[in-house]
Amino acid sequence: MHPLRAYIHRFVPLTDAEWAPLATGLQVRQLAKRELFVTHEKPSSDIALLLSGACRLYYTRPDGEEKTTYFFFENHLMASYQSCLTGQPSAFSIEALAPTELLVFPYKLLVALYDEWPVYERFGRLLAEYLVLGTDARLAELLLLSPEQRYQALLRSHKTKIMERVPQHYIASYLGITPVSLSRIRARLMEGGGRIS
Repeated sequence: MHPLRAYIHRFVPLTDAEWAPLATGLQVRQLAKRELFVTHEKPSSDIALLLSGACRLYYTRPDGEEKTTYFFFENHLMASYQSCLTGQPSAFSIEALAPTELLVFPYKLLVALYDEWPVYERFGRLLAEYLVLGTDARLAELLLLSPEQRYQALLRSHKTKIMERVPQHYIASYLGITPVSLSRIRARLMEGGGRIS
């Protein structure tokens, strides 16, 4: 099955007739390492399925410091949904961490499919619910857990690709701590017999 169709199938099955109009609007795009798919303070109107590689989502503070909040790997859908919905500049950037291949389509195509095929409107609703649950879980983790608890939760989670494929300084940013603090947490856990990846 086509990778995007397989992704959508996690939410709703598509008939061949329903899949065809989306399939015609797809384009493959290559990103070099450090190349941006979404650029902070610029409008972004595309959605992408990541086929290979890895990307990070980050916010840039006024002083230039970057705050990484999410990572994307194979079979992740990514976009600046806020920018797609409002037409306003994106509040964040999405950058390739390695050579990356994307399957890209314009958000306006999905909106047109909402009107033509009810199954796409159902997909959009279920996807939005899925994203809200993920955002709520991430926010609760940042607000309620200590840095060490956040690191331990990451180790216990299914997010093994983060530990295997993301540089330590980006993991530290994702956890809301400095690389030095991450090194200290790792050292403490190692001394205490905790699991270290």
